[in-house]
Amino acid sequence: MKKFFAELKQRNPLLFWFGLFNMSVGLICILLICVDDVTILDINRWIKPMKFYFSVGLMAFTMNWILYYLNNVKKVKWYSWLITITMLFENGLILMQAMRGTTSHFNVANPFNGIIFSMMGILILIFSITCIFILIHFFRQSQFTIPVPYLWGIRLGLLLFILFSLEGGIMVSLLKHTVGATDEAKGYLIINWSKYHGDLRVAHFAGIHALQILPLLGFYFTKTKRQIITAAIIYFVVVSALLFQALNGIPLFF
Repeated sequence: MKKFFAELKQRNPLLFWFGLFNMSVGLICILLICVDDVTILDINRWIKPMKFYFSVGLMAFTMNWILYYLNNVKKVKWYSWLITITMLFENGLILMQAMRGTTSHFNVANPFNGIIFSMMGILILIFSITCIFILIHFFRQSQFTIPVPYLWGIRLGLLLFILFSLEGGIMVSLLKHTVGATDEAKGYLIINWSKYHGDLRVAHFAGIHALQILPLLGFYFTKTKRQIITAAIIYFVVVSALLFQALNGIPLFF
């Protein structure tokens, strides 16, 4: 593990420290959960920031690792800074709203909260566009020194990551993530996915983590380009089924 983190630091110091920062704040949120019993929508107010900081930390480490394979150093620096700045402020706004004792997402209860939510949307849009440029770069670059299945795992992982990140637009259009009920309903421990209704966060979660799963499949388990593409298609179908299930108001376990 020590060797792995040393490699991360060497590959991209900015994303290494940003990933470490997010993981550290996530750990602080765990401590706050233990000492603070204030709730938002029936769950501890620090749970949501904790999940987002851990998720962004993992994303930063992953981007750190895969951007190393792109040969345009100048563009990689731009991508790294855009990822860091957008997600630093995105998570900062989520944390700020938790500190204020109110929701961050879909909160248009008053002008100030509406502005915060709009700012979050702009930051996510910039981040998504950055990821699209990274994906294009991975397809346009002709020379790679990594195995072909691994390369395609990265490409397809990025593609599904972007597609199911954009699923957030459905939630924005509904101003909630639960289908068939309000977001106030208490769900499963920590993840808080709805027990009795459709929850769009299930497919969103599974989809965005294609960014880690498909490259790992490409590196460790598949031997050919066809195998990793087949794995990606299966993954896409499964996550799409989870999205269809949620849109029809059906809970994950029914």
